[in-house]
Amino acid sequence: MSSLAVHLSAYLREHLPVERRASIHTCETYAYAFQLLVCFAADHLKTSPSSLTIEQLDAPLILQFLRHLETSRHCGPKTRNARLAAVKAFFRFLEYRVVSCLDQARSIHAIPMKKADDKLIDYLTRPEIQALLDAPDTRRTEGLRDRAMLHLAFAAGLRVSELVGIGLRDIELHPHPMIHVMGKGRRERRLPLWRETATVLRAWLAVRTPCHAPELFLRACQEFCVIRAG
Repeated sequence: MSSLAVHLSAYLREHLPVERRASIHTCETYAYAFQLLVCFAADHLKTSPSSLTIEQLDAPLILQFLRHLETSRHCGPKTRNARLAAVKAFFRFLEYRVVSCLDQARSIHAIPMKKADDKLIDYLTRPEIQALLDAPDTRRTEGLRDRAMLHLAFAAGLRVSELVGIGLRDIELHPHPMIHVMGKGRRERRLPLWRETATVLRAWLAVRTPCHAPELFLRACQEFCVIRAG
């Protein structure tokens, strides 16, 4: 019997962040998926999480876990598939380290993903977009920040995780406004900015509290801490 704890710890602490250079969001998502799986398996097998073995996580148990996600936790197909993808990735990792689980890994890899209907994504009209960009109260510091965030997200087509991860060093306003983005899967891109976007960014930088925080957009608690420290 092979202890699950040793290999799962190596997978989450070393393989994903160091060898695969997965983003912090991916590492956290996979860690949560295994938290759910380990808790389910321990409860189902009437044992403690630390006592689980790799051999106990066979294909029938994984299928029961997936049904549990859908019935008890009311997860949709996409969430169910994401949890299954994490399990399959872990067993690909094990194939090269625990050869005795090769047949078990083959059975788990054979579990199919569940098909889901993709919803048609609607879009905003130009007046609706403009109303959204004009919504923040620019008489307040938070309003200048929020307006700059909305303009930047719209102009550069940023995900929320990309937007909040933008640092001061990622913005160039002279001679040509530009942004450097580290996206999903560590994909990098450099994008030119519209003149209006550059204008609202300059307005935000003019009132941004001077501090050592590297992020372009400060949270309210960061602003408060700076004020208290001053």
